[in-house]
Amino acid sequence: MEKREIDLTVSCYGKVKGVKYEVVILPWGATEPHNLHLPYLTDCILPHHIAVDAATLTWQRSGVRCMVMPPVPFGAHNPGQRDLPFCIHTRYSTQQAILEDIVASLYAQGIRKLIILGGHGGNNFKGMIRDLAFTYPDFLILAADWFSIVPPKDYFEAAIDDHAGESETSVMMHYHPELVNLSEAGDGASKPFALSSLNEKIAWTPRHWDKATVDTGVGDPKKASAEKGERYVRLVIEKLVKLFTEVGQGDLY
Repeated sequence: MEKREIDLTVSCYGKVKGVKYEVVILPWGATEPHNLHLPYLTDCILPHHIAVDAATLTWQRSGVRCMVMPPVPFGAHNPGQRDLPFCIHTRYSTQQAILEDIVASLYAQGIRKLIILGGHGGNNFKGMIRDLAFTYPDFLILAADWFSIVPPKDYFEAAIDDHAGESETSVMMHYHPELVNLSEAGDGASKPFALSSLNEKIAWTPRHWDKATVDTGVGDPKKASAEKGERYVRLVIEKLVKLFTEVGQGDLY
């Protein structure tokens, strides 16, 4: 199977016409600054590449056909982020409308299984998926964040590694070293909440990005490397291959 049969960003109607796909993968990211050294579309680029790699291996190993959609670049952001140049904040109601339209289109085409592969921590699809389960009871929708599948603590050195830090930078260096300007990176220094209860995650409220970080990053990326990124992301891909295969081959219950 060639890439044009798996990746809709480079595919054409001639490659998909008459082909039955068991699962559709929808990368979903955001448009936002990533420290001073990573692209605005980092949260779109990474889940897309990871999904394509996992879909390729899934086909090779099990014969399950997955189509990876173009990434959705609209994400939800914290206060203080929208004021940054070209950071596009999208309300959850807007994201839900986009997801509903995508599901309606795929449903009309006979597709019944969709996996959202997230690349942006500010997005949350659980409520949307619950609502859609009533509207489309025979349409299975799952959501996963690529960066939460394998705990990064054993693969990277930074104690704080939340946004544009060592892990995200390393994976981008693996896929697109030409897009990473590590010499330009800030140190990703961040300021915690003054309330210890929030730092202990007893309760939650969004961080004000202009107060929590200086260079928009959270976590020092300076020890990032392509080798670390490849080692880590290969484990993530293996987990996704298992997920894609199980979803493609069987029912939920």
